[in-house]
Amino acid sequence: MNVSLDLNQIEYATQVELNEFQLGKIHELFDYLVENSPYYKRLFEEKNIQKSDIQTLDDLRKIPTTNKQTLADHTDDFLCVPKSEISDFTTTSGTIGNPVTVYLTAKDIDRLAYNEAMSMKKAGCSSNDVFQLATTMDKRFMAGLAYAEGVRKLKGGLIRVGASSPALQWDSIERFNPTVLIAIPAFVLALIDYAKANNIDYKNSSLRKVIAIGQPVRDQNFDLNKISSTIEEEWGLQVFSTYASTEMAAAFTECEHGKGGHLQPDLIYFESLNEKDEPVKSGELGEIVITNLGVEGMPLLRYRTGDLAVHYREQCACGRTTLRVGPIIGRKNQMIKFKGTTVHPQVILPFVDTLRVCSEYLLELSTDDLGLDNLTVVFPEEEVNDNQATKAIQQIADLIKVKPNYRFIPLKSILSLVRDPSSRKPVKIHDLR
Repeated sequence: MNVSLDLNQIEYATQVELNEFQLGKIHELFDYLVENSPYYKRLFEEKNIQKSDIQTLDDLRKIPTTNKQTLADHTDDFLCVPKSEISDFTTTSGTIGNPVTVYLTAKDIDRLAYNEAMSMKKAGCSSNDVFQLATTMDKRFMAGLAYAEGVRKLKGGLIRVGASSPALQWDSIERFNPTVLIAIPAFVLALIDYAKANNIDYKNSSLRKVIAIGQPVRDQNFDLNKISSTIEEEWGLQVFSTYASTEMAAAFTECEHGKGGHLQPDLIYFESLNEKDEPVKSGELGEIVITNLGVEGMPLLRYRTGDLAVHYREQCACGRTTLRVGPIIGRKNQMIKFKGTTVHPQVILPFVDTLRVCSEYLLELSTDDLGLDNLTVVFPEEEVNDNQATKAIQQIADLIKVKPNYRFIPLKSILSLVRDPSSRKPVKIHDLR
């Protein structure tokens, strides 16, 4: 079965049409993996799985999932083309372990461009926009490449500033008049602070929107969280959330209604599983599992991202019928049980950024002598006194319903851990368990 849908209208198709379309794409993927993937060919033979076994999308659960460790252990076995056909060598961020390699062919880069162009359209962007890219394209970072290619696919203007100083960001804003900023939300706060300190009339800048990466911008009720509401209130920019990962090579981006990131159904088949590997219902928390469609170099079938979120299947107010993914609550392997309360440390990071009590900080996850989880906020001793730390800890406790510990160390020591040269992202969560 191979149902053809107009890609310009695929997000508005009926669920029956989408199911038939994706089932056809999965059958195509199965044939491709049998022919080209040493890892999946071996897996299918060991489990005695045939394409004929996959008669419905639910039948896909007959195939075991894979995860980051499997990908790291058997990287080249996932590769479906000769290495001579690889156009870009990419790795995951390495924020929770060693980076994992993901190979991209020229066709895969075209797919990235299409994905980002469609994502930008969801955020109301067009060829009339000028995009300031405030995220790196070096350090083997897929997202920077994807955004740059997406802007060109959209035929918009592109300013490649990268993750450079606020001074260069503001020079580019005043020189080129961009309308859309692509950046980590915490960095947008730094731009506001720099503008205030240097008497820049930031509220009358050309910028109108932020496409936010790397941090959630909404809470679980889809209200703006502290960091994004601060951006909107202080600068007047509209903030749009995106969720993506290197392995899925695609993104979930929210529309103007801000009710979750929309699936691009010709690029990803989505599942959400509980602790027993059972599918969870719409509106329930689960681990995101993806099958990327249309990938040539290194396609992944039923790949566990480790990310926890709630998904929604009812039609969005924008008219799109595809499922939506809510804000990422955290990573499965970073979740802790602290003082009897389940805590997702990633929720804390953007909140602490909005407190603006220090230039850098750490969250430490550790285990005490009884084997119980501990959560500690580490502040720089040069910038935060005990009263400021106590106030910040109470504000965090109001957010997560339990009060973390705190301690002080020199800023130099914090910077050496946060700015790990082997990672392209700040490493603010240190798991010592």
